[in-house]
Amino acid sequence: MSAARVALRCAGRRVHGRTAPLTSASQSQRRHASSFYNTAIAGLTSEQQEFRNAVSEFAQREVAPRAADIDKSNNFPMDLWEKLGDMGLLGVTVSSKYGGIEQGYFEHTLAMEELSRASGSVALSYGAHSNLCVNQIHRHGTDAQKAKYLPDLVSGKKVGSLAMSEPGSGSDVVSMKLRADKVDGGYVLNGNKFWITNGPIASTLVVYAKTAPEKGSKGITTFIVEKGFDGFSTHQKLDKFGMRGSDTCELVFENCFVPEENVLGRIGGGAAVLMSGLDLERLVLSGGPLGLMQAAFDYAVEYVHDRKQFGAPVGTFQLMQGKIADMYTNLNASRSYVYAVARACDQGQISRRDCAGAILYSTEKAVEVASESMQCLGGNGYINDYPVGRILRDARLYTVGAGTQEIRRMLIGREFNQELAAQ
Repeated sequence: MSAARVALRCAGRRVHGRTAPLTSASQSQRRHASSFYNTAIAGLTSEQQEFRNAVSEFAQREVAPRAADIDKSNNFPMDLWEKLGDMGLLGVTVSSKYGGIEQGYFEHTLAMEELSRASGSVALSYGAHSNLCVNQIHRHGTDAQKAKYLPDLVSGKKVGSLAMSEPGSGSDVVSMKLRADKVDGGYVLNGNKFWITNGPIASTLVVYAKTAPEKGSKGITTFIVEKGFDGFSTHQKLDKFGMRGSDTCELVFENCFVPEENVLGRIGGGAAVLMSGLDLERLVLSGGPLGLMQAAFDYAVEYVHDRKQFGAPVGTFQLMQGKIADMYTNLNASRSYVYAVARACDQGQISRRDCAGAILYSTEKAVEVASESMQCLGGNGYINDYPVGRILRDARLYTVGAGTQEIRRMLIGREFNQELAAQ
């Protein structure tokens, strides 16, 4: 299925049978938001542009008007899952056999970017579902596993999650303590997972556990866990600084039985599943900082055009023009790098150091651009009636989520050391 056909399917669909006009995301809707995305510089094909436009229209209609309330309530609106499914967005990289739209990681990154421009927290939960869970099952699952789990996940009838981190195993993920002991017919899991996006609402979870702790990274195995499994439970939802509404919690496994047919990949092969998934996770999630930057930039440019001091728009002052120039340049430099890495991945050239570099750079610049956007608004930037504070808080998540900035730098440096040592 071509991107154009997907876009037409998206654009022509009326969510749950109703026609809904584009509505304002806030009291000061940006008049020229779409024009600030430079399509010619982005290098999109006509099909990719059509795809992006369809996602953007959906996000601005269904997500952006609710972004502030989602942040305040710290609750994900559950009706959005099936709407995302209706659009085909929950299975961007999935075969049409399971309801997917058979696109590449470039399109997946575009979707992540446009959803993030509307709401960082909705997009983060979307990425955890569509990339961390759905894409992993699609890449590594058996035919039976894919047939059982993917249709409901792709349609949005069920919510997916991935559980890797633990209270004592964050960056050092291989030190995880969740045990999976072999029993007749399957495995019994005991332990905890922490900081799990979609944990409170997920029906299907990709979980990493130690089947052979003495073997270190070679003793990790991946499992598909269902919410209803005996011995599985969730603890209280976390109250986060940003990305509020992207529901996050601790998972508890107390003699949780997982049938043998729910092993994802081979026994002891979990580290390979994990690491290969992390490269693509870093790429797709790089769309998050891009969307947040675009939202912050669009709002700031509009604001300084309208806001007057000393009898003139503040945007005409040279210091403010300098801020706008720096924000625009940082945004487009980040986008060029992320898009280049995405195109390479779709051609089979997955570079660990560049997937890490893409999210490292885009995250750093997203925090910077969001902070400068807040500064452009002056005192209003510090008021929660305006969205830039929320955008800055959301951007900060990417400095620690999906790996910290420090780990990303370590990975890049290590890749070069390993390459030189092998010569």
